[in-house]
Amino acid sequence: MGKVRRGSLRDWGGLLGWLLLAFAAGGLGAVASIDAAAFYAQLSRPAWAPPAGVFGPVWTLLYALMGVAAWLVWREGGVRQRALALFVAQLAANALWSWLFFAWHRGAGAFAEVIVLLALIGMTIVAFRPVSRPAAVLMLPYFAWVAFASLLTWAVWRANPGML
Repeated sequence: MGKVRRGSLRDWGGLLGWLLLAFAAGGLGAVASIDAAAFYAQLSRPAWAPPAGVFGPVWTLLYALMGVAAWLVWREGGVRQRALALFVAQLAANALWSWLFFAWHRGAGAFAEVIVLLALIGMTIVAFRPVSRPAAVLMLPYFAWVAFASLLTWAVWRANPGML
């Protein structure tokens, strides 16, 4: 399949589809996070932990960047199936973390899973780069945030052995 013609209805529909997929993963994680603010407030957190109100806006921006990045790869022709399969895999891992941490209170599982997520994001960036360098760049803030979230998950898990 060749490149998607830029500006076509299919091109714009593709953008909408990738954005919806990214935000659907966020929505699935949000279902697990219904009581996240209250649970997060009860946890012992390091001094460098952001307040609960920071997470929503940051994740909204990151899901938008992820959707646009996937769309940039999708609209290019050639071999892109592996790159997009990695993208979908990391979205699934992204949603799973909220369930492990907030719904099921599994600190060790959430930490192990966020490391897997970080690896999947890195693999996605590497796979995106030859297809669309801008797409790979759009994934970098997400990688940085999840790297930070990995440290935070570790610190919170270790500080709350009775709750996680």
